[in-house]
Amino acid sequence: MRFRTIIGLTIFCSLLGTDFSFAKHLDTAGNLYPIVEPDALSEIREAAARVDWEKVINREQKLAMIKNFRPVDLHPLPVAKEDKLFLVDMTYTLDSDIPDGKGGVLYPKGFTFNPLDYVSLTSVLVVIDAGDRRQVDWFKVSPYAEDYRTRLILSGGDYYDLSEELDRPLFYLREAVARRLQLAAVPSVVRQQDNMLQVREVWVPHE
Repeated sequence: MRFRTIIGLTIFCSLLGTDFSFAKHLDTAGNLYPIVEPDALSEIREAAARVDWEKVINREQKLAMIKNFRPVDLHPLPVAKEDKLFLVDMTYTLDSDIPDGKGGVLYPKGFTFNPLDYVSLTSVLVVIDAGDRRQVDWFKVSPYAEDYRTRLILSGGDYYDLSEELDRPLFYLREAVARRLQLAAVPSVVRQQDNMLQVREVWVPHE
């Protein structure tokens, strides 16, 4: 903010540097006193001269790139129109062999397995659209906001400002993940139930 202010003031000062030869001299009126402090215009020019503008502009550009980042495979989702609950079977069939690193095959193509039979999903996945303030406000007052296991995932919106507002890491919803979890609307809450995933779509009412 400070650098933008300096840039603006510098441009303003350049406008003040216009030729004022047309101004009328009004003579001297009253007592004259020496100027003890430098005038604001001189201070601004001196401050501007001390700034490495190339670094400032580069930093501003990089910050803008960070704020505007969106993954190319970001998967937007519509708003949930009703509360809905369903289970997702994570069973997967290999479409190619998995080598064992010794020249053999650890798992052959066509092998079917459910990863939740071997590992557990300890996190609670909450998917929202950060561009919809209703969903953000819903999350802030939900029990998931205080749950350390919660991983907040965005199907759209600005992650940078929201990350600072919530003081927590955020993630974007990728197309492959949305398809695998069968996500169809937001907000959605995903958690493990036995060896399946439970997806709960939440209807957020209008004010």
